[in-house]
Amino acid sequence: MIIRKSPTELEKMRASGLLVWRILSELRKMVEPGVSTMDLEERAEKMVMDAGARPAFKGYYVPAAGKRFPCVLCTSINEEVVHGVPSAKRVLQQGDIVKVDIGVQLDGYFGDSATTIAVGAIAPETERLMKVTEESLEQAIQQMVAGRKLFDVCGAVQKHVENEGFSVVREFVGHGIGTKLHEEPHVPNYIDPKLSNPRLREGVVLAIEPMVSAGGPETRVLSDRWTAVTADGSRSAHFEHCVAVTANGPWVLTRP
Repeated sequence: MIIRKSPTELEKMRASGLLVWRILSELRKMVEPGVSTMDLEERAEKMVMDAGARPAFKGYYVPAAGKRFPCVLCTSINEEVVHGVPSAKRVLQQGDIVKVDIGVQLDGYFGDSATTIAVGAIAPETERLMKVTEESLEQAIQQMVAGRKLFDVCGAVQKHVENEGFSVVREFVGHGIGTKLHEEPHVPNYIDPKLSNPRLREGVVLAIEPMVSAGGPETRVLSDRWTAVTADGSRSAHFEHCVAVTANGPWVLTRP
């Protein structure tokens, strides 16, 4: 069941959304060669705690992994698609790209957002991968209008990504969000005919998160049981926003 949010609930989600935006903005300023992903983790955790919030990912039990996620952030470098675990041993290098994903719970409501950050100058094709992935998210956001359908959102990502010669990762998807981090519906970045195609109505909030590969769409999970990487070793990009359907059109809760 898709849970629609009241205006009061949306305001609470806006507060949690702006907190994740502030944290990602701070981390973006920190990213440079020589910084470890644990440096980012420690800064993010302090900001979450200082805000009186709770980290959404740390301690989150994932059945497929068989254990709880150990950190506040997911930090995934280059061919790592999602769910990379911060470590003092993972030091950013010139030319890397790092995907930073964070969720928080504030006043009972969740916010969730991700961005991909270049470490210094990067290769032109990697820059294009990031640009196309972010563009696909923006095109999906424009479909978050009452009366449209879920597949309009999913299809907007798929069409733009594939038209540009990249691949949509299939194994990991976006989701509804509210008083739980993951609510109905699943929000794949492609049209999946096995899923239902509900109509979007005011108060629906979706975490839309294109995960795009420069090579093929296949992924595998490393021995840590968390980090998903592209099967062919190609680079990937990831951007995410929480977006509400309102009478005035799409409202991106995770940016000003």
